[in-house]
Amino acid sequence: MNFFSKLPPAPLRDESEEQRSTRFKRMQWASFFAITLGYSMYYVCRTSLNVVKKPIMDAGVLDAKQLGVISSALLFTYAIGKFVNGFLADHSNIRRFMAVGLLISTVANIVVGLLGLITVSQMTISQVAFYVIFAVLWAVNGWTQSMGAPPCVVSLSRWYPLSRRGTFYGFWSLSHNLGEFFSFLLVGGLVSFFGWQFGFIGAAIAGVIGFLLILFLLHDSPESEGMPSVAVMAGEEQPADDKPKSIGLSQRAVLRNPYVWVLAFASAFMYVSRYAVNGWGVLFLQETKGFTLATATQIISVNALLGIIGTVFSGWLSDVAFKGNRYIPAVTAGILEVLSLILFAFGGSSLWLNIAAMVLFGIAIGVLICFLGGLMAVDIVPREASGAALGVVGIASYAAAGLQDIASGLLIDGNKTLVSINDGVEQYTYNFTPALIFWIVAATLSVMLVCVVWRKATTNYKQQN
Repeated sequence: MNFFSKLPPAPLRDESEEQRSTRFKRMQWASFFAITLGYSMYYVCRTSLNVVKKPIMDAGVLDAKQLGVISSALLFTYAIGKFVNGFLADHSNIRRFMAVGLLISTVANIVVGLLGLITVSQMTISQVAFYVIFAVLWAVNGWTQSMGAPPCVVSLSRWYPLSRRGTFYGFWSLSHNLGEFFSFLLVGGLVSFFGWQFGFIGAAIAGVIGFLLILFLLHDSPESEGMPSVAVMAGEEQPADDKPKSIGLSQRAVLRNPYVWVLAFASAFMYVSRYAVNGWGVLFLQETKGFTLATATQIISVNALLGIIGTVFSGWLSDVAFKGNRYIPAVTAGILEVLSLILFAFGGSSLWLNIAAMVLFGIAIGVLICFLGGLMAVDIVPREASGAALGVVGIASYAAAGLQDIASGLLIDGNKTLVSINDGVEQYTYNFTPALIFWIVAATLSVMLVCVVWRKATTNYKQQN
């Protein structure tokens, strides 16, 4: 506990205001650079499995149902860990907290890759043992992955004033999309040339890079570096409240607020379609539309890259173009998500048509991650209970993503047909239609639930202004 505790304030350095301001800005930007690129490497270590599912299945090592269970193991532990580690990060040395999480995630990836090499080449580990070890390691990976986002948000709070924190939060959110993009290109490229085991080893290399960036560039707080707090450095005026509101009472009010739960379920259904495309999209393009692994990963990576546009500009769009009304852009993005999924699922095997589908899907998901992933829930609860609202939304979202992996795996594996046996290895074709309908229905339900709460969100905004 002492190792992870927040660093105490250091004595103020004897320096001029100009020197202090320069040093503050340097550490501020270094920390922002560390959390943005560092968290993108977290994502590479998290999404490596998404790229290698087809080669693992073709090698006869694991089937779709087993891969669905492994993927869900990560998401379930991540869902719980994100809530728990969010509370812990407030009290922690964020550099150590974040670096250790990524280091353990890196180790999980490299162990899976090395065990895969041993299992296939030397057959010293049975497939059942590999499956069990893989599932356990991926559950551990899920928990340590939840040690990434909370310290990033805490860092933004410690180093950026209120007037600029929202802007930098939007830019930091690029790390999600960059991580998925790096994963599909880096991991997909290594798998194409060297085999699926090297996808995990490549993710581990990315994890080491992220670990070093965090270790050398991330700073715990201005106070620990011999400077005043960010509020003092920015000249912020603190509001003089008569009495601080009870955080506990406010958090319990959040749990009793039906609109928070409606938004949580809306986010959950959106995460079903998001993780379905990222987790099974490569396999779908290979099995149903005949694309190679390299081409399929490039098509899916487009959605991660274009999500940057939706994520970065969503907050600005709702504030400037819609005067704070989140409903119109959220519903528009939700409808776009449904249409893009239909185009992706049933629009044929044209390369450019599938790329267009992923462009639309990426932009829509980028907007929805910002709004449904927390912002709309925060809008309708007291400020001191924002964390509780985010916790409710976060647990629902990632639990749904985990259930999606199990359900999709069962639907895909349950609709396979044996077509040939080559060298003693059974070859199957997969009917993705039931899974595709499941994903589209989930996206549709998400839009419908947003429509339920839009009046409450609009009324709340009008009352505040």
